[in-house]
Amino acid sequence: MLTLSRISRSYGDTVALDGVDFVVPDDTYMSLLGASGSGKTTLLRLIAGFEEPDHGEISIHQTRIDGQAPHLRDIGFVFQNFALFPHLSVADNVAFGLRYRANKALNNDTEIKDRTQEALVLVGLDGFGHRGVSAISGGQRQRVALARTLVCEPRIVLLDEPLGALDANLRARMCDELRAIRQRLGVSFLHVTGSETEALTMGDEVAVLANGRITQSDTPDTLFSQPRTAEAARHMNAWNTFDGTLCDGMSVKGEIAVRFDQMDVSAQGRAPKDHLRVHAQYLTGEFNGPTALSFFRAADGTLLQIIDHLSQPRLPDLIEGQHYDLHFPSNALRQFHGAV
Repeated sequence: MLTLSRISRSYGDTVALDGVDFVVPDDTYMSLLGASGSGKTTLLRLIAGFEEPDHGEISIHQTRIDGQAPHLRDIGFVFQNFALFPHLSVADNVAFGLRYRANKALNNDTEIKDRTQEALVLVGLDGFGHRGVSAISGGQRQRVALARTLVCEPRIVLLDEPLGALDANLRARMCDELRAIRQRLGVSFLHVTGSETEALTMGDEVAVLANGRITQSDTPDTLFSQPRTAEAARHMNAWNTFDGTLCDGMSVKGEIAVRFDQMDVSAQGRAPKDHLRVHAQYLTGEFNGPTALSFFRAADGTLLQIIDHLSQPRLPDLIEGQHYDLHFPSNALRQFHGAV
């Protein structure tokens, strides 16, 4: 189990991490979701030992690792750009850590060859060892980077936006493969991403990093359907978050959230009387195949979105620039800190 306690890191006046408490259980695929600049990569670099925290402790199985050199931590790191050696073959890239690591380097060529081959088989690259890394696809290079990490048998694997350089079809396939590989190995993966879809798809658990802290860590379905903070709701890209004073029909203070698919639209004054209402101007629509998004602007400038599933359309014909009542039942509402 990886445990971070009260981890803080600043760069001059910029606070990247502010007292982070975070646990990655054993034998778990953990997704860490955060916006650009939220400190995700900084957190990984602290765990790996490329940087040290200003305050706090990092431990694996209750043994502190902060302050140790990176090569002594038994932690694997898969970089977003793969960081392969272009002049080496696939097999030599995978074997590099076995031959040249500072701790317990191997010099038995047979053992190195056997372990390299096992790692290539594990990631689906049997028969690719002789190829140059410039002669294989992006997805295959991603697997080489993963094999190079796994061959050294780390206690935990850190993945820094590992699918960001891949096209959409390949990204979906690699999601399945990464989960299958992790399950076979029985080690924990900590997968950093800015994509809520990727985080929810990959993680047994998903943690949201915002404002330098973990704002929520839960199973994917709980995080999506029951965000505990406005920051967590915004990261799901499925919730409208807005000031409760915009609602007619109920005195609600503080920031609240309603999911895109739980809001409806009616002409002004025509919303059901038992629903809460927000007056907003229709801006435009966006067609996404089986669904369509409609965009509205509330009186305080907040952008609101409503999703319509085209197999069962529920929204009326909307006219750009016209004002409507966006309405929802009270049980669709989530209230956060400061709400009464």
